[in-house]
Amino acid sequence: MIQDRNALKQARENAEKVLDSYACRILVCSGTGCIATGSEKIYEKFLEITKDAPGVTLEFAPHDEKAHLGVKKTGCQGICELGPLVRIQKGGETIQYTKVQPDDCREIFEKSVLGDEIIERLLYQKGGLHCKRPEDIPFIAKQTRIVLKNCGKYDAESLEEYIASGGFRALEKAMFEMNPDQVIAEVDKSGLRGRGGGGFPAGRKWIQVARQKETTRYVVCNGDEGDPGAFMDGSVMEGDPYRMIEGMILAAYAVRAQNGYIYVRAEYPNSVARLRHAIGVLEEQGLLGDHILGTDFSFRLHINRGAGAFVCGEGSALTASIEGNRGMPRVKPPRTVEQGLWAKPTVLNNVETYANVPEIILKGADWYRTIGTEGSPGTKTFSLTGSIENTGLIEVPMGTTLREIIFDIGGGLKSGAKFKAVQIGGPSGGCLTEKHLDVPLDFDSVKKYGAIVGSGGLVVMDENTCMVEVARFFMSFTQRESCGKCGPCRIGTKRMLEILEKIVDGRGEPEDLEKLEHLAHFVKDRSLCGLGKSAPLPVLSTIENFRDEYMEHIVEKKCAAHVCKAMRVYAIDPEKCKGCTKCARNCPAGAITGNRKEPHVIDASKCIKCGACMDNCAFGAVYVE
Repeated sequence: MIQDRNALKQARENAEKVLDSYACRILVCSGTGCIATGSEKIYEKFLEITKDAPGVTLEFAPHDEKAHLGVKKTGCQGICELGPLVRIQKGGETIQYTKVQPDDCREIFEKSVLGDEIIERLLYQKGGLHCKRPEDIPFIAKQTRIVLKNCGKYDAESLEEYIASGGFRALEKAMFEMNPDQVIAEVDKSGLRGRGGGGFPAGRKWIQVARQKETTRYVVCNGDEGDPGAFMDGSVMEGDPYRMIEGMILAAYAVRAQNGYIYVRAEYPNSVARLRHAIGVLEEQGLLGDHILGTDFSFRLHINRGAGAFVCGEGSALTASIEGNRGMPRVKPPRTVEQGLWAKPTVLNNVETYANVPEIILKGADWYRTIGTEGSPGTKTFSLTGSIENTGLIEVPMGTTLREIIFDIGGGLKSGAKFKAVQIGGPSGGCLTEKHLDVPLDFDSVKKYGAIVGSGGLVVMDENTCMVEVARFFMSFTQRESCGKCGPCRIGTKRMLEILEKIVDGRGEPEDLEKLEHLAHFVKDRSLCGLGKSAPLPVLSTIENFRDEYMEHIVEKKCAAHVCKAMRVYAIDPEKCKGCTKCARNCPAGAITGNRKEPHVIDASKCIKCGACMDNCAFGAVYVE
């Protein structure tokens, strides 16, 4: 039980001693990405090999001394493309192994744990580069980690390891060296802006809540990360839950709130489980509940699981959902800071925003402002996905360019394909193209080009991507996720989707593009909430940057990327065709004719564009014109 400041200091000393006592730590990535590729089996295999680990005592040959060994589950180690990931932490050095399989565990244990050998084939390798340490890997070396500093280094579920890493030093400083107003002033001075997408200054929001006459106040965390391709907040919640919770406790202390809620997607079971575990441990140790650290400050945390509605990422819809009502936005004002949860003043920030707060309080606002840009200080986490060599979780200073992220950190595009665009900000964002590669990524700069940073999803697209289909995909998503409360969003997005579907089906007409733009501006200007206002952005940005591609679909009935099924024209290369008849036998429409051992032909008038011919050709003779 950590009852006061002295007890916290003692707990820290004890935790540091335990951490230092390990002769070796086997750190198995247990982020969602690595779990999907089999990291749980890796962890179980190491437990089996080390018998009673974690915390076993083993004989390390050739010495007679007994050594302490720990097998730990960590948060996301970042390089998701190369999972399952395992780190061996020994003697002040860390070895990063990639694409580890259960059959590799015995070898790792015998050579790298019991011995000092390095298994070269499991290291990061590219272009002759062999990286032993994680910080040597370009993907990691070029990052600046604040929010993700603990992910991959410590046991995600261990309070002791979090405390040993410096956890709750910020809370200690705030509660015993600062008053609530000073905490708010420090956060405000830091320039920290909400990382959920809006970019509203966090300190200003806290000030507005603190000045309300109503004394019942709430602190709410938005962990409802709904953007396709985004997994930053989920990785923080499952990889370093105590950091986010410490940020929430600091916010509660600052605005004098006694209750907080974490709204988490039900689709994040690992995040939910680890948050519940963390809250239970903190309550047991007295760091949540009544009279925290022996002071008059009391704070309790609760978890609410969302049901997968994208609209619940909007503040008023989220609070309505917590209250047990249908998640629908309401008219503003009053705003959440005035009447949020149960009509009480509410601080509402997202996971990443809260995870920044402990470091700001501990190191100061002036330190924080040395990172990033003047208007957008600090770092930003991004999920890097799509046609990129190194997919994964990254954290870089605000103002970092797309070129640095895609080519220096991401390793460029897969198979040497040409870069075409990146979707930033998810379905509420826009597309940036080659001409935007050197634009600094911060809240203000990207707005000039019809995009938003959003929560931080980056979907990289190459020359084989159809931008009209991209617009249709995102519009389909936002239309499906519309709550239906306001007409512009409910009806406008549906009509926009109908036009886009008409275009990709090869039925587009020249006037459709004008109608699409008109509707997009109408929905953007007239919708009730942020979902509706931002829903047209992918359409508007793709029209602006790829109008020729739209016209090609409409006028020429052609999709250059060969993505739009209705516009595909299948043909057979007579030079490659061996006349095996397999394509003809598998064609459901009987569109392919030809004699055995002679080149076949496809009757375009009969072809239903199913692609069975291409799938079944063993000689690569079938192609799309």
